[in-house]
Amino acid sequence: MLNSKVAVVSGGSRGIGRAIVKELAKNGACVAFNYTNAVEHAESLCRELDMMGHKSKGYQVDITDFQRIKEMVAEVEETFGPIDIIVNNAGITADSALATMPLENWQKVINTNLNGTFNLTKSVITSMMKRKSGTIVNVSSIAGVVGNARQTNYSASKAGVIGFTKALAKEVGGYGIKVNAIAPGFIETDMTKGLEDKVSHILVKRKGTVEEVAKLVAYLCSDDSNYIVGEVIGINGGLFI
Repeated sequence: MLNSKVAVVSGGSRGIGRAIVKELAKNGACVAFNYTNAVEHAESLCRELDMMGHKSKGYQVDITDFQRIKEMVAEVEETFGPIDIIVNNAGITADSALATMPLENWQKVINTNLNGTFNLTKSVITSMMKRKSGTIVNVSSIAGVVGNARQTNYSASKAGVIGFTKALAKEVGGYGIKVNAIAPGFIETDMTKGLEDKVSHILVKRKGTVEEVAKLVAYLCSDDSNYIVGEVIGINGGLFI
């Protein structure tokens, strides 16, 4: 499905990002990913993919560092070739009520979740426009669609990703570049531990799996989804209908 494609996934060593890296590789893509601190997770992922015969490489680069992301992109292109797919997945939380939220917690969430999306996309978009092809999938959140109390920073960042997605889709759709976003609900990751009480509100009565999210991303990266452009696709088990 993605044979010979070159993909870059931000925040790819753990959780949803790790599942996305594995799914894209399983479908034939050469996959690069960045990570910040999870060295052991990144190394184990590359070993796992190598044993399966898939090409991958991890880069310990902070998604908020624009210059280093540009350098990473150049290294990826030198190693694998022109980048065909970007998945902007890197994200963090730092929850609290706005009244007690430290400025630092606002800034670091916006810098990672929203500015990080800008940094990676900006570093690749010109090359995609010159080649008149490319696919971008941005990982937003249900929090960016409906808002979550005590998550003004996270909700704002993920809503920003949605606005970014729609605006960029209009900018570059004429260049043959497909831009979409997904908005996961409660997915079984470290980030959602302790939220079991939320399951009762989900129609299917369970959290989603990272593999289910990854399969959606892989579909959006494939030619089968070429008529889906500028959309925000929810994957939340019927939490909000």
